[in-house]
Amino acid sequence: MGDIKKLRKKYVKPGHPWQKDRIRSEILLVGRYGLRNKREVWIARTLLGDFRRRAREVLSLPSAEKENEEKKLMGRLHRIGLLSENASIDDVLDLTLPSILERRFQTVVYKLGLARSIHQARQLIVHGHVAAKGTVVRSPGRLVRTEEESQIAYAPNSPFVGRNLAKEEVEESPNEPQKKTQSK
Repeated sequence: MGDIKKLRKKYVKPGHPWQKDRIRSEILLVGRYGLRNKREVWIARTLLGDFRRRAREVLSLPSAEKENEEKKLMGRLHRIGLLSENASIDDVLDLTLPSILERRFQTVVYKLGLARSIHQARQLIVHGHVAAKGTVVRSPGRLVRTEEESQIAYAPNSPFVGRNLAKEEVEESPNEPQKKTQSK
């Protein structure tokens, strides 16, 4: 029998549940990025906090260890597209929540024009119509690496292969009846 992976929470809930400004900003993020619920905002916020915490730890290390650890952290952030190759450790502290949410698979699929809306992008992903590097991805919250961004396309078995949903016009079918307006 193989090793069993221990499941852990990927987020930390807000300390104070009823802060009007925080709730409003979370709702705006949920709408703008087509998230399922606020938990996905909390996951991104926790990930951002982890990156910042790690950067502060690296800054406090002795110079011998600092260089190696800084290279690891900056390499990871560059691979997932959060920072440029020549960014400094101070740039990690300037990252924002929208910068993390922009790298989610759902957002990248929408920005590439594979879906008409951010919500449709989520639906296409969950239903298995989108692939990265030829492998179907069903997790809209997955962070996209820069090298696989150019290899995102419709899945080979998807009925949308060869189509561009974002460019297609919504046409009325001739079989559908027109809505009639009633006059009084």
